[in-house]
Amino acid sequence: MSELERWEMRFAVDEYIFGTAPNAFLAAQKQVLPRGGRALAVADGEGRNGVWLAEQGLDVLAIDFSPKAQAKARALAESRKVRYVTELADATKWRWPEACFDVVAVIFTQFANPLERREMFAGIRATLKPAGLLLMQGYTPRQLQYGTGGPKQIENLYTRELLEQEFGGFSELRIDEYDCELHEGYAHAGMSAVIDLVARK
Repeated sequence: MSELERWEMRFAVDEYIFGTAPNAFLAAQKQVLPRGGRALAVADGEGRNGVWLAEQGLDVLAIDFSPKAQAKARALAESRKVRYVTELADATKWRWPEACFDVVAVIFTQFANPLERREMFAGIRATLKPAGLLLMQGYTPRQLQYGTGGPKQIENLYTRELLEQEFGGFSELRIDEYDCELHEGYAHAGMSAVIDLVARK
């Protein structure tokens, strides 16, 4: 079974497997969001994060490689009465437009192997406008002890050193590591080891 087929099967259920509320870390950054501009929601799945960004007044483009997930995301946006544009795309192969977005949100997108991730992170750096805001949350290797979500491959997980290496050239870089209870549908539920990044290009 391919990775796409696996995700299509997961998203084929009626319920939203990660819920419809935004990621808690993302929602906590509301005060640092610009009042307008363009936002990119990377691998936005069923839309909970991109739709929330649209509710904050941003012009959102959401990319994901799952047609079933994007159909659910568009339905969520319609129910919330916000404009939300989707593009069917694999984030590891997407052609990142240069200096195009004021905000990039990258929430639990740890499907990429180290080579794919390096190229994806380079695309994220390139697609942000000067002074653009990067918001990222992922799992750390300690998450393998909890098993409450995320990949099973340790090389796909984030460390402080990795994020500092990739985004250390940004200003106002803040990285926090901690354990917390996640309640994001049934796919992210329970004690989790996470890492947050907030930075400006």
